Amino acid sequence: MENISDYEEIAEMIRQNGGDAVRQCFQCGLCDALCPWNRVRAFSMRRLVREAAFGLTDIGSEEIWLCTTCGICPAECPRDVRQIESGLALRRLASEYGVYPETARSLKGISASLTAEGNPLNEKRSDREIWAEALSVKPFTEDTEYLYFPGCYLSYDPRLKRVARATANILKKAGVNYGILGQKESCCGESIRKSGDEALFKKLARENIKTFIENGVKRIIVSSPHCYHTFKNEYPEFMVNFEIIHITQLIYRLIQEGKLEIKKGYNKRITYHDPCYLGRHNNIYDEPREILKKVPALDLTELPDSHEKSLCCGGGGGRIWMETKKGERFSDIRVKDAIDTGAEILATACPYCITNFEDSRLTLNAEDKIRVMDITEIINELI
Repeated sequence: MENISDYEEIAEMIRQNGGDAVRQCFQCGLCDALCPWNRVRAFSMRRLVREAAFGLTDIGSEEIWLCTTCGICPAECPRDVRQIESGLALRRLASEYGVYPETARSLKGISASLTAEGNPLNEKRSDREIWAEALSVKPFTEDTEYLYFPGCYLSYDPRLKRVARATANILKKAGVNYGILGQKESCCGESIRKSGDEALFKKLARENIKTFIENGVKRIIVSSPHCYHTFKNEYPEFMVNFEIIHITQLIYRLIQEGKLEIKKGYNKRITYHDPCYLGRHNNIYDEPREILKKVPALDLTELPDSHEKSLCCGGGGGRIWMETKKGERFSDIRVKDAIDTGAEILATACPYCITNFEDSRLTLNAEDKIRVMDITEIINELI
C-alpha cells in the first residue's frame, strides 16, 4: 500500500493530537530552521505537519519516520503547534496499516521481541538481571526504599552493562536501600510508543504498573532519560503516580548530603552532552553539571550547542532502531564538536546517546581522540 488518502481518518487523528494548534500554524518555517535534520539533509517538518492537517500525507513515506522527537521545534514554536504529537499520529496510522519504509522495517522484529521477551534487543527475559551477578544487588521487596530500573540497554548491551554496574556500586557506596526486579520488569515502552505502536506501549505499561504495585514500588531510580520521561509523564495516564528520580539527580543529592564522597581528583577536560529527554523534555540541566563540578581538578567545558539548544544524538523517537545513512548521523556532528573543544571525554547520561556516540567514534576513526562515558562511570572511578 503506497498511499492512504482517507482524509477523515487522518484528519481525526490529527484533531485528537493538537489539530487546532496545527491549523494555527503561521508557516514561519522556524521548525525547519531549528530541526537537526537540516544539518545533514533536506527535511521539512512544517510541510509534513501542514499536509497532515489536510489529510494529504503519504503514509508510506520515509519522511514521517525521520523525527527524533528531540523537542526543539515545539519548544520554540511561536504558535504552540504540537509537531511531535501530529507526527506520532501519522506513525500510529502507518503502524495500524503495517506500512513502513525500508529504513523502519526493523520495527516489526522489535515489536515481536518486546511482546515475547519484554525487551527490544531479542534477548531472553530470564537474562535481564545477569548484569548484576557478583554485585550483591538485592531483589526488591516491600521493605526496599528504591527500585533501581536500569532499562533494557543497561540490562543487555555489553557496553551499557558497565553503566548499570557503575550505578550499582555508587548506590552501594552511598548506603542507598535499593533493589531490582530483574526479569519481572519489561521495557518502559517509550520508544515503541514514539514509533507508532500505541497498543504495545499500553501493554508494556500495564504490565510494569501491575508489577510495581504488586511489589510495593513507590520510588524508582532510572538511568535512561527515556524511562524517566515515560514513568513520570506518561504512566500517570493510567492513574498511577510513582516518584521518579534520574540517577544524576540522586547522585547530586547524595553528594550534597555528604553520603557520597568523591575521594580522587580527575585531571581531565570533559564536555557534557545534554540528552534531549533529560534536558529539553524534563528540564534537568544543572545536576549533571554540578556533579562534574564537584570533582577536583576536572576541567568542564561546554559544547557549541548545549542546554536548551543541545543537538540531538539521533536516537529518540524510535530512531535508535532505524537505519540512518552514513553522513546523516547527528552523533557524528556531536563527536566532532566534542573533539573540537579539546575534551578528552564526552560525558552524558543517556544510553541512546552513548550507543550513538560510541558508533560515531568508530566510524570517524576517533577512538584515540576522545572517550565516551556516562557520568556514573566517571564518579564510580573516584569514590
